[in-house]
Amino acid sequence: MSDIPFEQSLARLEDIVRELERNELDLDRSLRLFEEGITHLRSASAALKTVDARVQQLAEAADGSFDLVEFER
Repeated sequence: MSDIPFEQSLARLEDIVRELERNELDLDRSLRLFEEGITHLRSASAALKTVDARVQQLAEAADGSFDLVEFER
């Protein structure tokens, strides 16, 4: 499932939450949706970690040029 785009996983998670919040599902359906949600959550989290590892910020030097520097938290 990690090959699902981040935006698609996030949208599906939002759908799952809305469906679960309606409280109209039987226990089996709720559990299946919860499990699917966990899978999408892990996929989205992995995508964010990948992006976070690649994030760099541009730092402007005194002479007006830009240098790539690693992103610091």
